[in-house]
Amino acid sequence: MLVSGSGTNLQALFDDDAIAPHIAVVLSDRPGVAALDRAAAHDVEALVVAPTDQLDRAAYTDAVRDALLERGVDTVVLAGFMRVLGGSFFEAFPDRVVNVHPTLLPSFPGAHGVADAVAWGVKVTGVTVHLVDEEVDHGPIVLQEAIEVRDDDDRNSLEPRVHAVEHRLLPAAVRALLEDRLVVEGRRVRIIEGEPSP
Repeated sequence: MLVSGSGTNLQALFDDDAIAPHIAVVLSDRPGVAALDRAAAHDVEALVVAPTDQLDRAAYTDAVRDALLERGVDTVVLAGFMRVLGGSFFEAFPDRVVNVHPTLLPSFPGAHGVADAVAWGVKVTGVTVHLVDEEVDHGPIVLQEAIEVRDDDDRNSLEPRVHAVEHRLLPAAVRALLEDRLVVEGRRVRIIEGEPSP
């Protein structure tokens, strides 16, 4: 799990009995964030790989990739991780990196999706869970759910409803990925229902 902040999506994954045993390490780009405390509370290794002036994007990507590979990680969840990683990361984990985004992609990509949607005056926004590639908020979509934007909404009133949907969709997508029930066909992702084949 890669995190940068409070870790509410990480907590939703810890709260899922099918996912929690698979969480091997929680890696943050920032020390002292609450997500690392959540990891420690669940006896999961909490690791910081902070960017420095000596690390360009490629070197930082390799440092994060290597830290995960050294720990036997084969599936990665971006749970509020606010760094853009380069191609060598996705080559190491092909179709095994999933992210949650607080809008209906491809609308409002980037770090301020909820605020951008409110500022644009949309009537509907939502949550997207997608596989991650080298482009920001671009990879094939696994799950989406729409959320009505009320006339009196601002970021503060809309964000809790967005988080509630994130906390349902992300675990559902991660379970499907861990159970090898995602079929990727170009830009389309199908979820095979039911239990995986032995």
